Amino acid sequence: TMMYFRALEYGLAELPGKDLRTRAQIDEMVKTHGWPGVHARLQQVDPHAARRIHPNDSQRLQRALEVYLLTGKPLSELQKQTVGDFPYPLLKFAIVPDQREILHERIEQRFQEMLRQGFVEEVRGLSERGDLHAGLPSMRAVGYRQIWPHVAGDESYDRACQNALTATRQLAKRQMTWIRSDPDLVQMSGYPRDISAGIMERLSKNTGHWP
Repeated sequence: TMMYFRALEYGLAELPGKDLRTRAQIDEMVKTHGWPGVHARLQQVDPHAARRIHPNDSQRLQRALEVYLLTGKPLSELQKQTVGDFPYPLLKFAIVPDQREILHERIEQRFQEMLRQGFVEEVRGLSERGDLHAGLPSMRAVGYRQIWPHVAGDESYDRACQNALTATRQLAKRQMTWIRSDPDLVQMSGYPRDISAGIMERLSKNTGHWP
């Protein structure tokens, strides 16, 4: 979520479009060495991207190596570049719990509700489709990634659920770190009515200063 907001605020890096000749070159590499070989090559030229991309994630591997072959620069480096600030003034708010225990409690409540609504059955259905595997970006999302081993018979239900909760808490921690790193972002907590009133108050104070 914070990544998308930052992309809105600062823009996205300008990356080259797909190139059929370069992709054909990568396809030849796959025929000879397989996707693990492509991943090994990416590890040499862009180790940061290689750490983020699963060796079986053919789509993202192809794109990362394609960008490097076209530009001579690592994709991870290019993605850090921006094209300009958002053209309008921004007031940034983040609603965060007062205490970590409250956040963890809400995470567990939300996950239990997902289970009641058939989350495990959803992942099982996806695993049985035949065109998906655990290395795809969509299946590596928090929750799906931890439940997949259970439906595959490699992990107990209790362990998979605990792993999903742990991963969600870690994700929340990273998001909180990102929020705190932005000096212009206003953190708010409390009841919905109090939060709404606080936001409206800040909006009314700042509107007159905007061009």
